[in-house]
Parts: sequence; structure tokens; C-alpha cells
Amino acid sequence: MAVKPVVTYGHKSLRTVAQEIVDFKDINILINDLFDTMYENDGIGLAANQIGVNFKIFVVDISHTDEADSPLVFINGKIKQCIGEETDTEGCLSLPDIRIRVKRCSEILFSYFDENLVHHEKTFSGLLSTVIQHENDHLEAKLITDYASPSELIKYEKKLNELLESNAKRRS
Repeated sequence: MAVKPVVTYGHKSLRTVAQEIVDFKDINILINDLFDTMYENDGIGLAANQIGVNFKIFVVDISHTDEADSPLVFINGKIKQCIGEETDTEGCLSLPDIRIRVKRCSEILFSYFDENLVHHEKTFSGLLSTVIQHENDHLEAKLITDYASPSELIKYEKKLNELLESNAKRRS
């Protein structure tokens, strides 16, 4: 159980599709690391690849809202159905200081396993639906910048280039 570094834009794990988990031996350690890291960084969701772990798992905690059905763990999840659409501004721990308008499903039917490895197929809406879609996108190697308009990309071009350069320096 430890706080892990959150990888940022330009890190290869953010553009790698996560693998399904088949060996659950150390799953509780990973779950605790995800929560510890998310809380330390004041996040409301965190996917495993944001800490450099290439597995299909993410955590969510929006208990500070009226939608207090959390904290939650989602393992090997999949969106089964998408209903309606809405657009809102989102941020991301892997893209600090960047906010992008993203069109998402207003309601989803999501299939997943929880921390006790119990299978669920539930309908989610509101903020919880948005966070689940955001974190699930991470596991599919998709970032909020993929939804950005050309003007948003221009607005954040300098910051995105700084993040890319920072990650390039770490690799060399």
C-alpha cells in the first residue's frame, strides 16, 4: 500500500490498451495503491495505467457528492450499452492543469467485477457515469485530449509539449 507516481501525457502506458486481469493474487495491493495514489492527488478516479500498471482496473470515489455510492472498484469492465449524450468539462491527473469539453453517454450499462471479484452489470448515470467512462477510456488508451476541439488543443499546446518533453527526458 503506497502512493505511486502518476504518469503524465506522453508516457507510453497511457497509450497502451490494458490487459484483462486473470491472476488476482496481488489484487488487493494494487487496489490499495490506486486508492492511496488517487486520494494523495485529490482525484475522484484513477486507472491502473495512470500508475504504469497495464491491467483493466480502476477506482472511483465521489463520496463528497450526493451520488455517494462509492468508493468503488471496477475490474475487467466493459460498457454494454450507452444511452443519451451530454457534454461537460473534464480534467485528468495525467494531464495536470488541462480541462477539455468531452461528449459522453449520459447513462451507461457497465459490466465489471468488484474488489470481492463479484460480477455486476449495473446502470450508472450522472457524475458516476462520467467518471466510469473517463477511467474506462484510460484502459482503452484514450485520453480527454482525443476529444479536444482544435481550439482546445491550441490553447493547451504549450502545456502538452511540456509534458511530452518531460516524459522524453525521463526515458533518456
